[in-house]
Amino acid sequence: MAELILPDGLLDLMVSVDTPTVCNAIEVAQGKRGFSNYTKRTMLASDPQAAPMIGFARTAKIAGREAPSDPAEVIRARRMDYFRHMASGDGPTLAVVEDMDGENAVSAWWGGVHTAVHKGLGLRGAVTNGVMRDLGDMEPGFPVLAGAIGPSHAFVHVREIATPVHIFGMDVLDGDLVHADLHGALVVPPEVIPNLKAAITKLVETEALIIGPARSDGFDFAALEKAWAAFEKART
Repeated sequence: MAELILPDGLLDLMVSVDTPTVCNAIEVAQGKRGFSNYTKRTMLASDPQAAPMIGFARTAKIAGREAPSDPAEVIRARRMDYFRHMASGDGPTLAVVEDMDGENAVSAWWGGVHTAVHKGLGLRGAVTNGVMRDLGDMEPGFPVLAGAIGPSHAFVHVREIATPVHIFGMDVLDGDLVHADLHGALVVPPEVIPNLKAAITKLVETEALIIGPARSDGFDFAALEKAWAAFEKART
């Protein structure tokens, strides 16, 4: 896909807000509700206290419930091609890896070794529908958002590199801009990128019109009516 040009300051702003805020801001930028390219089931965060992840997707597909049928040398070469791809491109980057075993996934691609390797290659984190392990021993500063936790790598191996992936209802192309945190992940539509910084700022300021009064002493229904009117006016 074509290289995305990001406005100055957008990445820093996006790291400072959670994924639900970005999800809402995308709708502000689009001028309507209905944005849907986000994960649609509960996911597990290796570090729930980690800052949000933001980066250009480096996609791949893995499997591991069954042993691969390809020769061992082919599997080894494909793994090196995978790492070469993960290390490519301008940052920031995130690994977005689909486990093709889906709901039957048992093979942990993400653990102490791979989080250290991917962080060393310059990636900021990973999003997967698959399995993670080594909780407590994963590389600090490399958060993983996964579909499950398990003890084994089973027969895990790389199947595809840089192809489109599907993570719990979220469709991701290699190079897409992805935002993720403990709530889940989303793909930022390219067309909203020029206006997303302003949309996030507007959203935060608008929500303050209701959150501020709600946290104030003496807040009651009358105060709510007044604050909500200002809130609704600002949203239109």
